[in-house]
Amino acid sequence: MRTSIFGFLATAACALGASLQQVANFGENPTRINMYIYVPDNVAPNPAIIVALHPCGGSAPGWFAGTRLPSYADREGFILIYAGTPNQSNCWDVHSPASLTHGQGGDALAIVNMVKYTLENHNGDPEKVYVMGSSSGAMMTNVLAGSYPDVFEAGAAFSGTAHACFAGAAGATPFAPNQTCAQGLQHTPQEWANYVYNSYPGYEGRRTRMMIWHGNADGLVRPQCAHEALKQWSEVLGVSLTASNTGVPSAAYTQEVYGDGSQLQGFFGAGVGHTAPVNEDYILRFFGIIQ
Repeated sequence: MRTSIFGFLATAACALGASLQQVANFGENPTRINMYIYVPDNVAPNPAIIVALHPCGGSAPGWFAGTRLPSYADREGFILIYAGTPNQSNCWDVHSPASLTHGQGGDALAIVNMVKYTLENHNGDPEKVYVMGSSSGAMMTNVLAGSYPDVFEAGAAFSGTAHACFAGAAGATPFAPNQTCAQGLQHTPQEWANYVYNSYPGYEGRRTRMMIWHGNADGLVRPQCAHEALKQWSEVLGVSLTASNTGVPSAAYTQEVYGDGSQLQGFFGAGVGHTAPVNEDYILRFFGIIQ
């Protein structure tokens, strides 16, 4: 029922005139992934841009219909980029040295070039570029936050893993022989932070603000993966856990607040499996797109 409702919302958005469009030539594309873009009819001046990344086995058009973000774009005037990978069982390259190193290639560079194309061709605001994703898309959300903090102001990861958790693995799919990362690979906060620092040596600019969501009943990507991601970003962002709020945003969830909550938050759902449902209101408020 949830998918059909979202599909209806996406169809309703298209009926206004705007529709999901594929972009063939957006710049360097080393892994030959696909770019789709949704520009609402009433786009805002210097619009914000959100990159939305599908889970393993998914597609850009499928993820367009998988959340309510298109209806929010119609209302708020931001632009949505839907990247899609046909590679590795439609799972993102979150393990290669190229994706894990600023400017070196992989899916990460291709996605960044989609952002650059959109900024140039739709007069987007470079200070309001965000990324979100589910499962493999959440893993790539963390990778982009680590490899390209100069591009992404904030990210929201649903059922993912820490940046560089799959470093050194041959692949990052549910069928790959090495599942150490997805089973809850642990490092110290400083060790996790070093992966981020090594992905962009010498960088001293802003760091991507992060929101981490996970189900405590997730047996595919263990909930420990979210705790490890929070350790990583807590160290990188220089904030510590200050509050744990039960019943936020709903009865099943517990919210973890770091610092004042503006830079890092975590959400864990009791009885929630793989993958945690997207909460559009919370991520858009965290991004600063809605109040």
